[in-house]
Amino acid sequence: MKPKEILCQWVDAFNNADVEAISELYDDNAINHQVANEPVIGKDAIKKMFEQDFSFPEMVCIVENIFEDGQWAILEWRAPLGLRGCGFFQIVNNKIIFQRGYWDKLSFLKQHNLPIE
Repeated sequence: MKPKEILCQWVDAFNNADVEAISELYDDNAINHQVANEPVIGKDAIKKMFEQDFSFPEMVCIVENIFEDGQWAILEWRAPLGLRGCGFFQIVNNKIIFQRGYWDKLSFLKQHNLPIE
């Protein structure tokens, strides 16, 4: 599969809050670094991260653009309340080995009336 196809599966799993499906897209030694947080290392830790994330208010990823370049798929997204961000996914052998996301954590917390850390 092409990286863009894997990323489309990721968006579907994310929008369905499907922890099992989304975690299966990651390599055992993958790194997920949302720059607002510390990097999460390893498929099991990434799965736990999504379990926690999906327990908060419903999150929806509305795709604005998906770009593909070699091993990389790049997602530009927005959320229903207006938050915007982008993610970079390095995909090798049909598995995400590295992900980095850029978004405004303070705006997310305020929009969902969550405590500011």
